[in-house]
Amino acid sequence: MTHHAPLILDIAGTQLTAVDKKRLRHPLTGGVILFGRNWQSRIQLTQLCADIKAVRSDVLICVDHEGGRVQRFRNDGFTHLPPMRALGELWMQDCKSVRGAFHTGSGALAAMDAATACGYVLASELRACGVDFSFTPVLDLDHGKSGVIGDRAFHRDPRVVSALAKSLVHGLLQAGMANCGKHFPGHGKVRADSHVDIPVDTRRLSTILNDCALPYHWLSTTLISVMPAHVIYEKVDALPAGFSPYWLQDILRNRLRFNGTIFSDDLSMAGARMIQGRQVSFAEAGMAALNAGCDLVLLCNQSVGDGHVVDAMLDGLAEGLLKHHWLASEASEIRRQALLPKNSPLAWDALMTDPAYVRALDLLP
Repeated sequence: MTHHAPLILDIAGTQLTAVDKKRLRHPLTGGVILFGRNWQSRIQLTQLCADIKAVRSDVLICVDHEGGRVQRFRNDGFTHLPPMRALGELWMQDCKSVRGAFHTGSGALAAMDAATACGYVLASELRACGVDFSFTPVLDLDHGKSGVIGDRAFHRDPRVVSALAKSLVHGLLQAGMANCGKHFPGHGKVRADSHVDIPVDTRRLSTILNDCALPYHWLSTTLISVMPAHVIYEKVDALPAGFSPYWLQDILRNRLRFNGTIFSDDLSMAGARMIQGRQVSFAEAGMAALNAGCDLVLLCNQSVGDGHVVDAMLDGLAEGLLKHHWLASEASEIRRQALLPKNSPLAWDALMTDPAYVRALDLLP
């Protein structure tokens, strides 16, 4: 049987329980996503990550750690990273040279250097504690409409977003971390929050492809993974992008020629549980995402309490696999493993005196 571990799940506390270990050992578990509740200190986080790897060395340890308001670990030495909008604002400034002369475009170059520094600081600090991967960068355009995106976006201009995202990805790569562009094909035009609602975008396909989706076209050789939006683009497809074979296969894979990993967004969000007017179970949502073209699916914040939802998800995916409701994919498993770091990170104490890290701190806006 083809091996494919598609589920990214969470854990409830700051230490692994026997139940957590059992879920990690499940052959369909491919990763763990950490949240603020899993954090007490750097020492504790480092031990938790080591304990996870002791159970399954191939499990991908993930976190949403972008900077600004989306940063799970904020104290005990972790750098407070700026929101990505700060980099876009820096882009719009022209810096003076030491002789006082203006150099057109110098703000853009300074912003790109700062973006690389942000990526390096973000990834090197996480990796020093054992975290493999962060869901960043945000590629949504800042249309000024989406409260859930807001200052997480670099800029309104897709050219600026693409250049700054590529620079940030360069910093991630220097620290040995993969990347994830989100939320394909663009979440910034809708007001509704897909955590609690089902946003609808009324634009035509050509409009989207020539605006919000442009970073995915220009970064097709840079992005290692992509996360689609829980948004319905009603003039394109009745299904949200993360459940749409048209968006994921016809557009992302074929037209934009993206060959990396596709994650679903969190299946516990309201935008993920209503498909074509029908409320579906977590397992049904997971299988729908996998059948649409996702390689991996996320189920977040369901381990708290008795965690029965997580177990039901694992059981449902296992049953669905046996009944051929979804098919395991060797290509998807290869893509998942490609997200794991390939080199050893600097330990925290060594990182603090690393010249590249010290220089990157100086460049943060």
